[in-house]
Amino acid sequence: MARVHRALTIAGSDSGGGAGIQADLKTFAALGVHGMSAITSVTAQNTVEVRAIHDILPEMVRT
Repeated sequence: MARVHRALTIAGSDSGGGAGIQADLKTFAALGVHGMSAITSVTAQNTVEVRAIHDILPEMVRT
C-alpha cells in the first residue's frame, strides 16, 4: 500500500477561498498531500474587503 503524505495547516478560514485554510488545502491537494486543518478564526470577506473576523476560542482549537 502506498504511503499517504499528510500535512497540517493551522490558520484562519477565508470565506472567499483565496487564502487561509482553503488555499492551504488546495495547495496540499495539488501536491498529492492529504490536508488536515485546525481553524483558528473565521472571516466574512470578499476580494475587496474583510467585513468581520471571529477568532475561535483557544480551548476549542486545543480540543
